Amino acid sequence: MRRLNDVQINAICELLKEGKPLPEDYKWLLFEGKQETELIYAGKTREVDVVAETMAVPLQKVKVFGNVGDDEWHNMLIFGDNLQVLKKLLKWKEEGKLKNPDGSKGVKLIYIDPPFATRQEFSGSRGEKAYQDKIIGAKFLEWLRQRLILMKELLSNDGSIYVHMDYRKGQYCKIILDEVFQEVNFRNEIVWCYTGPSQSENYFPRKHEYIYFYAKSSSSIFNPQYISHKSGLHNVGQIFGDTDTENDEYVRELEKRGKKIEDWWIDIWATERYRSELLNYPTQKPEALLERIIKASSNPGDLVLDCFAGSGTTGAVAEKLNRRWIMTDSSKFAIYTIIKRMLNFKEQLGNKGNPLRPKPFAVYNAGLYDIKMLKQLPFKEYREFALQLFQCKDEPHTLAGIKLDGYFGQDHVLVFKWKKNGNEDEYVIDRGFIDNLHSILGKRIGKRFFVIAPAASVLFLEDYIEKDRVKYYVLRIPYSIIDELHKKNFKLLEQPLSADISEVNKVMEQIGFDFIYPPDVECEYYIEDKKGQLEVGQSGEEAVIKIKNFRSNIISKKPIPEEELGFKALSMVMIDYAFNSEYFSLDDKWFAQDLEKNGYEIHCPTEKLTDKMMIIYMDVYGNERKEIKTREDFKR
Repeated sequence: MRRLNDVQINAICELLKEGKPLPEDYKWLLFEGKQETELIYAGKTREVDVVAETMAVPLQKVKVFGNVGDDEWHNMLIFGDNLQVLKKLLKWKEEGKLKNPDGSKGVKLIYIDPPFATRQEFSGSRGEKAYQDKIIGAKFLEWLRQRLILMKELLSNDGSIYVHMDYRKGQYCKIILDEVFQEVNFRNEIVWCYTGPSQSENYFPRKHEYIYFYAKSSSSIFNPQYISHKSGLHNVGQIFGDTDTENDEYVRELEKRGKKIEDWWIDIWATERYRSELLNYPTQKPEALLERIIKASSNPGDLVLDCFAGSGTTGAVAEKLNRRWIMTDSSKFAIYTIIKRMLNFKEQLGNKGNPLRPKPFAVYNAGLYDIKMLKQLPFKEYREFALQLFQCKDEPHTLAGIKLDGYFGQDHVLVFKWKKNGNEDEYVIDRGFIDNLHSILGKRIGKRFFVIAPAASVLFLEDYIEKDRVKYYVLRIPYSIIDELHKKNFKLLEQPLSADISEVNKVMEQIGFDFIYPPDVECEYYIEDKKGQLEVGQSGEEAVIKIKNFRSNIISKKPIPEEELGFKALSMVMIDYAFNSEYFSLDDKWFAQDLEKNGYEIHCPTEKLTDKMMIIYMDVYGNERKEIKTREDFKR
């Protein structure tokens, strides 16, 4: 028998206590059976280890849109690695914080459109990029499989998942889905067919994609969907044989309802044809596609999740269909695109009709945190956040008169109170602090003791100091400068360098967490006379932003070459031309590859300049430098 995790054991116990039959798919967990297909590859992790070893990072609330009470639900947009976010959401499910209107725990529907990672080598001139895996082949499949394992645990017992794939990895993904969700729970291989221009010369134009539909159990929600009959056709696909007057009303109802939608969809166009929806985001999907999926496998008020959110179509459609939503993405470009979309969309699908004010939603950081916001927290909230960062048990206790905060495994943990009450001065941890701690606790603790503290408050470089065979570890915030306790090297999410679909939709993962360190940016802002160079009717002036110097301030225990911290660390520049002092609304963007080709100069019409603009300079690690500028800042 497989080793069951706590979530599975609790689910089985609840069903047995309620006298309900176990879903058919549980036989695969409780009884050994011969699995027909299994993908074997190097580096494959056991399911139980994926759930146990994944780090559940805390969520830091950055911005709330709309008014909502402390205990009221608000929709969620999360920046971070979805593996860590999924583990955090799974903990919330176990704690009863994710519930649907019918009382079921977890998410009713998951839709994902994951990246495909097919290129066989790293792109660009930088070689292997710092802190990022561009995963290919078996590594990509394992990367996706680990996320699917957590998604299954996060689903409610009657939940469903739709996995959107193109021709490149679909056949492998199907085997993994059979393995994770069990083949008995496979529902459909949906084929989405569309037409459009193509330049292919050596093969038939590729004009379809696959959507694999799986249920978590035999009791999953499914609401059949219908489509109107084509004009001029009668009794298409439904009515057979003679009908008499007694059945006239039933026949009329069938004809009015239309034809039941099958698993090949030719009535939904490619995204480019829905011009009112277009956001200039390379992987955007049409709202009609998500409408069909959300209506089929969820009910009003249910929780819908998309953890490769991209342009935010899932959340936008869920909002219009009165579902609650959670979206997460590892790209700041995606997060800003979604914020603007959610605050400027229309009430009808296809982004038509009157403006629609969204229900309250909040933006969160997961794995990359704002240290300034954290330092402003009351110590009680800071303490809770710090314990969550390092996966410590929050169990206050006293030992030899010293108040301790919890446990790291079986070892004691102290959250260092670095700030004096009512004073900006800070306490520090030096070797004398460790000596004093050991003199009081040394004989009462085991071989390890942990102190959580801001890195800037620690006056020595070692990960631990050893006294009489007791190791006193200092868990520094940020995690990126801790090596001793962790099997894997620290990695941060890396942001795209170009608008190419392979960059925006690239495969990324993060290990651990870090804090935001704004890069240093030196720019010149001026107006350039372009008379004689522009077409008739165009203005003779352009606003120019010339980036003279750029340097990332990322902190790493392993030194990063200086040349990797300069312009090579620049990801993109974004502008909000009419900043409202409340939130950044993305109007224009330039990726690093385009900036490099243009000598790191940004050109835009002077007509776009206003009295208040926000410019964001972002490095490849997601750190941002935000500048407020006016038209007067551009010198003539």
